[in-house]
Amino acid sequence: MGSTDPSQGDPGTSDVVPSTPGGLLDVLNVAAVLLDARGRIDLWSPQAEILFGYSAEEALGQYAGHLLIDNEHRNTVMALFDRVMEDGESWAGVFPVRHRDGSTRLVEFRNMRLQDDQRDHWALGLATDQATLRQVERNLALSAQLVSQSPIGLAMLGTDLRYISVNPAEERMNGVPAAEHVGRHVHEVLPFLDESFEGAMREVLATGTPILDQYTVGRTAADPDNDHAWSISFYRLEAPNGKVLGVATSSVDVTDRHRAVEEQRQTALTLQRSLLPQPPPQRPGLSIAFRYRPAQATIEIGGDWFDVIPLNNDKTALVVGDVMGSGVSAAATMGQLRTATRTLADLDLSPAQVLHHLDHITDGLGIIATCVYAVFDPATARCHISLAGHLPPVLLHPDGTRELLDLPTGAPLGGCGIPFDTTSVGVRPGDQLILYTDGLVETRDQAIDVRLNALLDVLDDPHRSLEATCDLLLRTLRGEGDHDDVALLIARASHGPVSRSSHPSPGPW
Repeated sequence: MGSTDPSQGDPGTSDVVPSTPGGLLDVLNVAAVLLDARGRIDLWSPQAEILFGYSAEEALGQYAGHLLIDNEHRNTVMALFDRVMEDGESWAGVFPVRHRDGSTRLVEFRNMRLQDDQRDHWALGLATDQATLRQVERNLALSAQLVSQSPIGLAMLGTDLRYISVNPAEERMNGVPAAEHVGRHVHEVLPFLDESFEGAMREVLATGTPILDQYTVGRTAADPDNDHAWSISFYRLEAPNGKVLGVATSSVDVTDRHRAVEEQRQTALTLQRSLLPQPPPQRPGLSIAFRYRPAQATIEIGGDWFDVIPLNNDKTALVVGDVMGSGVSAAATMGQLRTATRTLADLDLSPAQVLHHLDHITDGLGIIATCVYAVFDPATARCHISLAGHLPPVLLHPDGTRELLDLPTGAPLGGCGIPFDTTSVGVRPGDQLILYTDGLVETRDQAIDVRLNALLDVLDDPHRSLEATCDLLLRTLRGEGDHDDVALLIARASHGPVSRSSHPSPGPW
């Protein structure tokens, strides 16, 4: 039976479960003293020895009044003793007791009359140090006030994840009376909660490591027609002796913040989508497919973009970029860079020259961005590519071989002033060029090399349609709740020669 087993201390079980030291009784160090009808000590507990300083051998058989009470208080104490023994009326109070070391201490007593099978009467005294008792009482009172008056929802659940208690704030949040929480499983009270929350609580019970600020959106009986958002934290509750008592939760209603962030997210998403090509044109010598997926986290719409730009002589510029940051600002900056890229593309510059000018523009905007800029020429069956701190494209061949193109990475756009390089790559009929942003492959728990290999593994069928390949990449490589956007662009070279639609221009490359 583990330390978190809910059967420990369960009154419905028949097992006798021993208690370990460190509980409340041990903190209070309650002493038990049994007196006969004449006031002589007949029982002396080990706690009495600690509290009063006298060993059992020294105390047993002694008159308690003479052993423990000074003369000035003895008559009062004896009168209380007589009242308990004659009337059977219990008495509780505080009076000074003489310790074996000669000091006088205030002790809290509970006195009651007992009767044995011979109908003889005995007096049982339970005693504890008053200072310790008052400290415990103050701590309990403070805890009770903090819990009851806290604006944060607080709940305690047992090791079986059934409610033991909730404070008024939690009661209001859930829309369920406190009494109706007790004894019910968390999913009975809050059926909207994802199963991951139960998993989180069980993890906290098992490890003792708190889980903080877990975010959820849903509805409760308090407002069943509208979504609310909460930030919930979990931590394990333990007794002073280390025994696991259960798991506590603290919940903060963050609905207003959630709605404001969601509104900002929708604004950024609308702006971002309005700036992306809808859809990009099909170009001579190329078949094209694309996807854009926003971050699934509610607050992290970023600045990813892609573009397909018609150039002179049936050439096509393929662009994928990623502005660092999130929100409306990143989306607006992305729009500025996309516009600048289209303007520069009309000048028939080499990819390296385009990135050089974008570097200066980005420096003026005060942001950092990565970009891959490629120009496909169907007449020469070559693709000229430059990178600005971006992940390398993948080239998938009709025979199923695929490769991460070995290109100079370059520096991100942002005023670094480092020259960019243009690399020419041969593109055969049926070859596919896959451009993407880091949101497709980067994760928080795997190295980038592992993720890039996973990307290559997914590209296992060169004859799959481009649309199906886009969907497969997103479905396989993107996790639920990913915190980054993805822009994905796939271009396949057509079979057969492509003629110039106009005379070639004397570009520098």
